[in-house]
Formats: sequence, C-alpha cells, structure tokens
Amino acid sequence: MDFNLTEELTLIRDMARDFGEKELLPRAAKFDAQESIDPDVFEKMGELGLFGLTIPEEYGGAGMGNLALSIVLMEINRCCASTGVTLSVHNSLLGSPIKRFGTEEQKAKWLPKLATGELIGAYCLTEPNAGSDAAAIRTTAVRDGDDWILDGTKIFVTNGGFAGLFVVYARTNPDASNAKGISAFLVPKGTPGLTVGKKEKKLGIRGSSTTEILFDKVRVGADALLGEENKGFPVAMDTLDGGRIGISSQAIGIGDACLEAAVKYSKEREQFGRPISAFQAIQWKIADMSSRLDAARLMVFRAAALRDEGKRCSREAAQAKLLASTTANYCADECLQIHGGAGYTDDFHVERLFRDARITEIYEGATDIQRIVIARQVLAG
Repeated sequence: MDFNLTEELTLIRDMARDFGEKELLPRAAKFDAQESIDPDVFEKMGELGLFGLTIPEEYGGAGMGNLALSIVLMEINRCCASTGVTLSVHNSLLGSPIKRFGTEEQKAKWLPKLATGELIGAYCLTEPNAGSDAAAIRTTAVRDGDDWILDGTKIFVTNGGFAGLFVVYARTNPDASNAKGISAFLVPKGTPGLTVGKKEKKLGIRGSSTTEILFDKVRVGADALLGEENKGFPVAMDTLDGGRIGISSQAIGIGDACLEAAVKYSKEREQFGRPISAFQAIQWKIADMSSRLDAARLMVFRAAALRDEGKRCSREAAQAKLLASTTANYCADECLQIHGGAGYTDDFHVERLFRDARITEIYEGATDIQRIVIARQVLAG
C-alpha cells in the first residue's frame, strides 16, 4: 500500500493550494461579510478546470476521480469553505449523477457546460418536512403526455442563487411507499415556473449561496428524467456517498486551517516569559489536532479510492464524514481556545473557521445519520 501521492495528484494539489492561497485566502473574510463569492473566482476556477475534475475527457473534463477531487477540496476549503462547498456540490452532487446515471444524450448536453463552469450545478432534495428522512419528500412530478409537471418547494439548496442546472427529486408514484416512488429530473435555470426563493442567513459558510427553490407547474420533457422512473432514490443515495466524501474533504481543509492557525499563534503569543507553545497543555492540543486530522484524512482517501474503483463505499464514506466532521469541530474549538479572547474577535480568522466547521456535522447527512448508516452495515455483517 502506497501512501504517497502520485506525481499527477501532487501537481493538482499544488495548483489548488496556489490558487487558494492567492485568490481565496486574502478574500475569504470579504466573501463571508458580503455573503457572496466574487464572480471572477468562478471564472478562474473554470479556467483551471476545477469544475470538471471528475468529468470524463470526452466531455471536456479532466477525467480525474474522487481522490483528486478530495485533495483539491482540502486545499480550497483550507482557504475558503464557502468556495469549497460550492465546488464540492457542483462536482459530486450534479456532475457525478449525470456521469453515473445519465443517458448519452444527457451527458453530451450537460457535462461539457458543467466542465467549464458555464453552468454551475445544484442538488434539490431537502424539503421543509424532509431532512434526514429524505424519502418523505412531497414535491411531485405528474405526467402530462410525454412531459412531466413538477410542483413543490426545496430548501437549503447550495448554489441555488446562481446555479444553471438543478437535479430535482420528486414523487412520481404517490401510491408507492416512501422511497419507491421517487424519480430524479434535470431542470435548467430559466425553465418557466422555477424560481429562486428565500436566501438563507447562515451562521457559517456565508459566502456560499443557500436558497429555496420553488417549482410551480414546471414543465420538463421526457429527456429530463435522470435514471429510471420511480428509481430516483437510489440515485440520490449513491450521489450522497460521493457528496459525503466531498464534505469530509471540506472538514479536513477547515481542520488543517485551524491547526495551522493554532501553531502560528502559539509560537507568537507569550505568557509567563515564553511562547505558549512551550507549555505542555498547548502541545497536547496540537498533537491531538494533528493526529485526528491525519486519521480522518486517510479515511477520506480510502472512501474516495473505493468510489474511483467502482466499489460500494456507503459505509466508508459515512465513516469518513463522521470522523472528519467531528474532527473539524474539535480542531476549531481547540484553535479558538488556544487563541483565547483574541480568537473570539474578528481580528483573527479563527472565529470564521469555528462557524464554518459546524455545518460539516449537519449537511449531506447529519452525524447521527452517519452513525445509523455505519451501524446498520456493521450489524448486517
């Protein structure tokens, strides 16, 4: 087993690191304050090929896998978690299901535009009454000749304010129980009846766009169906395996930033005549942060490698997200504690890291849901 990155992965990591440190880190606080990411960032990400990392080369992408995406996301999120989640959702929650479940016509139509960033993707699953219980969605899709008519409301849609293409999960068989009557649809921006609703005011990742998406008699053709009719829930769950790897990578990136900030401050801050890094209490915090991050990173890499090999990774993705998200919050808490009162002000970016870390235990499957996923598979043998 080789734990070293290949030359190709090292190059992609260094490229993402350079972009993050030059373009994102200096503006991350600005994006947080203005609650949006400057458009030129997306243009530069498109030029670097970051929007098409996992899209096959024949459709204009880089043809790389989830491992490469994870490495990139760790670097981007180390600098700006708002930009990181935008990139993660685009690649793992929209590009991935089209690549895995789309028809050749759908791939040819949408993937080239997603690869360049001409269109940015969004994932519409959660509803006011359907969060962890995703099978309880009430958005409907009813046949009208060869078309489908969508009605309903989706909430907490990342990229919702500017996405050009949405994957939407709707109930197509009202008589079927829970997950068995759900289908997935590809709905482009500008489709009559699709509107962007309320923009959420958030604790963290404030620069990312999080909105309601409303569907009022939205008509789409038969070619909008992604995968098979009434079999959209497995599409959603498979997609979330990849999404959880993406959010695990985000958590590692935030944790890395916390560790770097804690090390830097502990060397500069003096108390009782010496740097606080000389005190064992601080050293133990840093040791635990570093060890937990390395363990979580390896779990993320394992899950990503399994997905790249075409193997099922639901348990491994859930384990990676469980450990990575709790580690990110542990590191954020310890980093703030090391900074003391200064960390509680916006003079340092520690308070933003603390706020950004919290969401990693909630979206794309809350920590409690990850434990259920893991336990079921362990108990099933």
